[in-house]
Amino acid sequence: MKSGGKVYLVGAGPGDLELITLKGRRLIGECDALVYDYLVDEEMKDWVKTDCELHYVGKRSGFHAVPQQEIEEILIELANRGLKVVRLKGGDPFVFGRGGEEAESLRKGGIPYEVVPAVTAALGCAAYCGIPLTHREWSSSVSFISGHENPEKESSLIDWESHARSGATLVLYMSMGRLEEICQKLITGGRSKNEPVTVVQWGTTPKQRSVRGELENISWKVSEAGLGAPSVVIVGAVAALGELLDWFDPSI
Repeated sequence: MKSGGKVYLVGAGPGDLELITLKGRRLIGECDALVYDYLVDEEMKDWVKTDCELHYVGKRSGFHAVPQQEIEEILIELANRGLKVVRLKGGDPFVFGRGGEEAESLRKGGIPYEVVPAVTAALGCAAYCGIPLTHREWSSSVSFISGHENPEKESSLIDWESHARSGATLVLYMSMGRLEEICQKLITGGRSKNEPVTVVQWGTTPKQRSVRGELENISWKVSEAGLGAPSVVIVGAVAALGELLDWFDPSI
C-alpha cells in the first residue's frame, strides 16, 4: 500500500445536516474519495474537494446498489491506491450500519482506519419528536433492536418475550415490513396492548412525518398514513410524552 492510504468510517447523523460532527464534516472536506450511502444527504457531496472521487454504494429496502462484500473491496482498493477515504454512512457507523463488518474487513486487509461516531437515528428521531428515551418516572433503560436480521442466520438473536417483559423503551430499526408481527410478539410476551408507540419517518429532516398509536393499532395507523422506510419505531410509556413535548416543525 502506498503511504497515506486510510479509511474513515464516518457517521452522517440521522438526517439534519447540522447534526454531523465537526470531525466528520472536516474529513469529508479533506478526503480523496467519498464512499456514501442512500441515507446520506446529497448536500454533503458539495463539501468535497473538486478532485474528490465519488462512489455511491447506497442500500435501501429491497434494493442494494452494491453488495456489502463489494463495498468492502472498494474501500480496500481505494486505500491501497494511497487515498484518504471517507466511508460515509447514515446515522452512526456502529449502530446497525455494518460498520463493524467493514472495520473487520479493513483490519484483515491491513488497512488503517478510524471510526467517527455520530447521532444515531434512535436519538435524533426521538429528540425531534419530543420523546425522551429515558425518564425518571417512566423508563430507566432503552434497547435498540433491528427488525431485520441476516436471513442466513440459523435462528433469531432477538428474544421478543424478554424485551416485552423488560419495561425498557424499545427503539426498532428496519422494522416497517414486520411491524404488525413485532407488535403482536410484544403483546404476547406481556406488553400491554395499550402501550404507546410512535413511528417516525425521515426523522430530523424537512420530510419528517410521525404517527402515534398503541401496540394494538399502530400498524394499521401507519398503513393508513402511508408511512414507510426509513423509519424508527419507539415503544414505551415515554412515547406518549411526544404529544406534550413535540417541538419540531418540518415546514419551517
